[in-house]
Amino acid sequence: SFVLPVYGWRGRVWDKWFYRAGLGAYSFLAGRDSLGPTRLMGPKELLASAQGLEPSGLAGGVCYVDGQFDDARLAVALARTAVYAGAIVLNGCRVVGMLDSADRVAGVAIHDRETGRQHEVLARCVVNATGVWVDAIRHMDDARASRLVAPSRGTHVVVDHDFYSSDAALIIPKTSDGRVLFAVPWMGRVILGTTDTLEDDLPLEPRPTRQDVDFILSTAANYLAKPPGHNDVRSAWAGLRPLVKHAEHRGADTKRLSREHTILVSPRGLVTVTGGKWTTYRQMAEDVLDACFRGDLLPFRPGGVTRHLRLAGAPPPGTFNPPLSSPPGLHLYGADAPTVEALPGGDREILPGLTEAMIRFAARHEMARSVEDVLARRSRWLFLDAKAAAGAAQAVAAILQDELGESFAAAESANAFIHLAEDYLPP
Repeated sequence: SFVLPVYGWRGRVWDKWFYRAGLGAYSFLAGRDSLGPTRLMGPKELLASAQGLEPSGLAGGVCYVDGQFDDARLAVALARTAVYAGAIVLNGCRVVGMLDSADRVAGVAIHDRETGRQHEVLARCVVNATGVWVDAIRHMDDARASRLVAPSRGTHVVVDHDFYSSDAALIIPKTSDGRVLFAVPWMGRVILGTTDTLEDDLPLEPRPTRQDVDFILSTAANYLAKPPGHNDVRSAWAGLRPLVKHAEHRGADTKRLSREHTILVSPRGLVTVTGGKWTTYRQMAEDVLDACFRGDLLPFRPGGVTRHLRLAGAPPPGTFNPPLSSPPGLHLYGADAPTVEALPGGDREILPGLTEAMIRFAARHEMARSVEDVLARRSRWLFLDAKAAAGAAQAVAAILQDELGESFAAAESANAFIHLAEDYLPP
């Protein structure tokens, strides 16, 4: 559940009905796929639902229902599912050049960061699905290609559940600069966000600025009865959105750029897809394949083969999983939970909700090759509590060395993660 509070006389006579109408239309358009009804709430009901909300001047609000997921774990599930279907997945390899044949893209040259070796991979069709970095790959194909993406930096701040002790997420539809603020219960913590700032640089590890963090905390203070300060931030992090920059939008701010996906096929046959969002990832994939078929880059196959494909670890239909507002635990593994439990160390916690057995599962079944892989993306501890995650780095490295062998540089991997975690503390 998401609750949208409204304050003051305007909220009482106009705002909540306005938001009710808009969100009600959203529910209506979803039809049978709607997750729940949209409804009005009075001040008392709203405060009971959103514990920690500032009560002064509250006129009521609107409640609607949306979905929640763990983006990194879904990415891993997709990669595992692809492997089961026959794909080869290379973790930690960087594209350094295009291979040519008769003035067509015929594959890529890749650099394996783990071994330092370079390889050439031949392919009938190359798809460039590298997010905000698609233009760098496009320029390997055509140095004159115009810039397609205008990256936007979104910053998030994580605080303890005490500051907003509710299972319902909070959304403020219009902040002082016209954007949206949310407070979402997530894995035993609360995520506050977000910002939307044009980003010219494209770092592999984008960093939140002090200005971004100050804005989130000061805006949250207007709506939370117990406002968090800098010392209360467990982790602060930023991500880059690949917003599509069409010619008519050059110079536009990020609020006006397209959130939809775009697919381009270059004269030499490089297929690029960018923009879009997680909720439409499967449709994006189908559209990419359609473009490959139309360009005669791949032999035609009928579409929709993944429409009912269950991903690796998907529990049986109808099985209930606790929401992601719950602290981390075995429920994150779905049907793989018994496999995790059977591994050594199931009763030894490295961090709350993260056991030795889970780290072994990450190495054996989820392609984890570093401490960062485990603590940032197979579990989310870097994003939940950067200091606690850094404190567990040595223990995680020791388990990975047991799994990956003596060739695994345990001390180097742990130290690299500890250095990374310092950048997730508030600036």
